[in-house]
Amino acid sequence: MEKEERRVGGYLFGSDKDVELARAEQAKITYLEEKMQYSNPKSVLSAYNKLVEGRVFTTPVGFKYLEKLRDFLIENGLKDAICVIPLHQVYSYDPEEDRPKRPFSSLEKDREQRELRRLLRGSLILNIFLLILIIGMFVISITGDSPTILNYERTVQNKYAEWDAELTKREEVIREKERSLQITDQNTEQAEQ
Repeated sequence: MEKEERRVGGYLFGSDKDVELARAEQAKITYLEEKMQYSNPKSVLSAYNKLVEGRVFTTPVGFKYLEKLRDFLIENGLKDAICVIPLHQVYSYDPEEDRPKRPFSSLEKDREQRELRRLLRGSLILNIFLLILIIGMFVISITGDSPTILNYERTVQNKYAEWDAELTKREEVIREKERSLQITDQNTEQAEQ
């Protein structure tokens, strides 16, 4: 809305929502003015008190109307029976008044809890990272060729099996050569004597 469109009842409002509220209050005021019996001040007093207690008006437009009714009632001698118009806004800022009413220890507890949550999050992230590293190390050690503590026994057994097979082959080749040369164990026994 343009600034000109935010004017209601001689007031310039800061938001569209406030303008709508003021216009609604203006409609209520028009309706009340049609029904108000100014010839009977006690009925005006009753209507005024109900409007104040019910918090029907919350904008300056509504407060201006309540002031008009209050002035009428004062002029008609009903000053003592009038309700005070409550304001639900703060017009000045006092940092001392806005200070939290909680005890200081409660503030410290909140700060400690935030710090604890931050540390817990960091610890959790670090633990997940370390778990991933450990799993990666196990995968590498199981799939790798070099002997590790996890597959050392199997690697050594495989190595000995290879050596045994190689030695058995060599022995077989040597025996074949001995047979072809007709060298027997007897010849080796005689040479020893």
